[in-house]
Amino acid sequence: MPASMDMQATEALPRDAQSILELAARSMFELFAHASEGMMLVDRQARVVWINDQYRRFLPALGFEREEDFVGHPVSTVVQNTQMHKVLETGKPILIDLLTNRAGTFVVSRIPLRDSVGTVIGALGIVLFDQPEANLQPLIAKFSLLQRDLDEARRELAAQRSQPKAGVRQSKYTFASFVGASPAAVEVKRQARRAAQSSSPVLLLGETGTGKELLAHAIHASSARSNGPFIGVNIAAVPDTLLEAEFFGVAPGAYTGADRKGRDGKFKLADGGTLFLDEIGDMPQGLQAKLLRALQEGEIEPLGSNRLVPFDARVIAATSRDLAALVREGKFREDLFYRLNVLPIRVAPLRERRADIPVLVEMLGEDIALRSGTAPPEVLPDALALLAGQRWRGNIRELRNVLEQTALSSDSQTIDASQLEKILRGAGLDEIAPALKQAKGPGGAELLRPLSEQVAELEQRAIAAALNATGGNKLATARLLGISRATLYGRMENPDK
Repeated sequence: MPASMDMQATEALPRDAQSILELAARSMFELFAHASEGMMLVDRQARVVWINDQYRRFLPALGFEREEDFVGHPVSTVVQNTQMHKVLETGKPILIDLLTNRAGTFVVSRIPLRDSVGTVIGALGIVLFDQPEANLQPLIAKFSLLQRDLDEARRELAAQRSQPKAGVRQSKYTFASFVGASPAAVEVKRQARRAAQSSSPVLLLGETGTGKELLAHAIHASSARSNGPFIGVNIAAVPDTLLEAEFFGVAPGAYTGADRKGRDGKFKLADGGTLFLDEIGDMPQGLQAKLLRALQEGEIEPLGSNRLVPFDARVIAATSRDLAALVREGKFREDLFYRLNVLPIRVAPLRERRADIPVLVEMLGEDIALRSGTAPPEVLPDALALLAGQRWRGNIRELRNVLEQTALSSDSQTIDASQLEKILRGAGLDEIAPALKQAKGPGGAELLRPLSEQVAELEQRAIAAALNATGGNKLATARLLGISRATLYGRMENPDK
């Protein structure tokens, strides 16, 4: 019986009407069981009592080899970030939600189940989509932008209310500022959110321009230290001779020309907050031992002083270099590496997040327009296809630079492939020539269309070939293509989705 059905009203219906409603309820359950990507039932104590065949395929990814290690246990202990207990507590359904856990990101529904007197006796969980980035990309992209704007407004309002004392530096970004719904982007944000709940050191690894500093700000903003200062220092940008003073400060009159009052270092300035050490791989070996001691003891010794000064700062380090290789080469202290490498997070390069390029282009275009006081540029499909084909060695920073150059050099609000080509060639990108040759060569004009159209056509050709190979057997076709039967039906009925 559907959860929303009024049972007393049902009992008052004629027997034939009750039979029809019961048949409809069974039919709806069977429809969800076959058309969804998975289903589970929990009892009123929030224990898993049943899962269907589709759901069983998620068990290995959730960390379970046997079904009996999953079924019969509290749902909160076997499914990370579940909200099934809330449905049991409130009796209200959660019809559409995004769930992210070890198995991936899913679009789910949760429906309370009631007995004949209306008491909640359990809940039904339904996995609607197991690849939301593919099925709901336009919606997720718009939601990400709206969420970013909302978080930005909340942050500004909170800053106005808190009125931090003069000189205290606050974080500038939140997790909503890290735009993207690709699997790589979702995983980075998941790990970073977990890191924000800890006080252990975080090590952000990734190429230049991937957004490591933005994530450091976001981790601080979501941590228990968010009201404290966020102090960042780019080690590669400070001369080696000044780094010790930059980190640990200078005692009054430490050397000729030193400030009479002395000067606080970054560790002391970050007291009660977060210290962000960018490009930690460039730290001179002579200073690495002092940094390790400061992290271990929670004390610093200002330059020219014999007095130890305690500090309380959470450290987030970042590097675009291979720290493990530097350790093997003897260029980076092994003990310092292990001290920093407590919560490592790899930030994927843009070439591994090509699905995020359209929403990144939209976000960057709005930001460029805001700073220049103009309307956001409209990037045409052929230009988006060209952008998606680049390697982006400088990642998002390089993408922004290319968009800004193109927008400023254009006389119109639209950006097409020919305009981008000039900028890309002027930047000396080697991959632009073969990409354009392929796109503009014989038959290559087909590539200068929206990627969604090309992907949809490719899917339909693959489905047709698989159906032909299996003699029209839908289940065998789905297995051959590595998708669920529900996804296959959806692609056949709505080839554009």
